[in-house]
Amino acid sequence: MATPMVTTDLSISIDGFAAGPRQSAEKPFGDGKVDALIRWMFEDGEASAAELAGIGGAGSYIMGRNMFGPDRGSFDLSWTGWWGDTPPYGAPVFVLSHHERESFELAGGTSFTFVNGIRPAFDLAVAAAQAAGSDRVAIAGGATTVNQFLAAGLIDELRLHISPVVLGSGERLFDRVPSVDLEQVSSRATSLVTHQVYRVLR
Repeated sequence: MATPMVTTDLSISIDGFAAGPRQSAEKPFGDGKVDALIRWMFEDGEASAAELAGIGGAGSYIMGRNMFGPDRGSFDLSWTGWWGDTPPYGAPVFVLSHHERESFELAGGTSFTFVNGIRPAFDLAVAAAQAAGSDRVAIAGGATTVNQFLAAGLIDELRLHISPVVLGSGERLFDRVPSVDLEQVSSRATSLVTHQVYRVLR
């Protein structure tokens, strides 16, 4: 079976930040005007229906520890993610972490497996997508995780949702990423966001 396409969707500020500084349980996106980053999803959903639909539907997902939850170090085993009992993924999710935790499954077909290292997570996600008959693996974020996969040459398509706000600091896309050649696939703007899609050239 062919290797699935690896995509990422990331909402960022116009200066490239996907979250502000000092993320916490009370402030998942950190400090600053971070509500502006996802405002388009809730206030402009009809105008961005195609982009919202494209975020879901992958055969498997990979995310960083920060995106799974606010704790650091050993896991708080009572924490099962930001999304409640029925996460939106509906597929296997592989969470990058240096700390061990048993896998678990929630309603709707979402399972969480904790993996040390981007390459083992990538291999597991590809196998899970192929087993599900899917042609796509999604790197769900945050920016630090996307940067690691970009630097490793493991992303095929970069989908950026750029909000007209300047955050000034926080977790930034392309930090510590070497030169990457991109080909623009599409660009479309609404009143709250500009959707830019790039193919990563090898």
